[in-house]
Amino acid sequence: MVTGAAGLLASWVITLDKFKLLQDPHFQPGCSLNPVVSCGNIMKSEQAAVFGFPNPMLGLAAYAVVLCVGTGLLAGARFPRWYWLTLNAGCLFGVSFVTWLQFESLYRINSLCLWCCLAWAATITLFWSVTAVNVREGRLPAPPWARSFGAEFPWLPPVLHIGAVGMLILTRWWDFWTS
Repeated sequence: MVTGAAGLLASWVITLDKFKLLQDPHFQPGCSLNPVVSCGNIMKSEQAAVFGFPNPMLGLAAYAVVLCVGTGLLAGARFPRWYWLTLNAGCLFGVSFVTWLQFESLYRINSLCLWCCLAWAATITLFWSVTAVNVREGRLPAPPWARSFGAEFPWLPPVLHIGAVGMLILTRWWDFWTS
C-alpha cells in the first residue's frame, strides 16, 4: 500500500504539472529548483511520453492497481499464484522502465525531477518486495538459500538498488553538489 500510495501521489502531481505545462509553455513546476533539479526539463523531453501519452498517466493506472492489491491483502484477500506472477511481471516491467528513465534523466536529459525520484523509489521497493514474497512463498523457483534470504533480509535488495541509484545521482553531478 505504501509504494502504491507514494507512486500514485508522484504520478498525480506530475500529471497536474504536465497539464499546466501544456496550457502554459512558460509554466515552471514547483520542483524546478535549480539547473539539476528541474522537473520542467524532464516534462518537456521526448522521454516523458514514450508510449504517446505522458508517462505519469501510466503511473496513475499502475500505482492505483498496486494500492488496490495492498488494500485487498490488508483486508485478508488471498490471490492465486498466477495473479502474483502477473504482478511480479508487471513490477519487472515497471522497474525496467524506471531504470531506462533513470539513465535518460541522468545522461541524456541532464536533469532530475524529485517527484520522478519518488516514483523510482516506490517502483524499486515494490519490485523487490513482490519478488521476495514470491520467492519466499515458492511461487518463483529458487534455491533454499534464496528463500531463506528473502525471508530474513527482504529489505536489503531495495536498499542496495536505491543506494546505487543515489550514488549514480551523486557522482553524476558531483561538481554541482560540492560547489
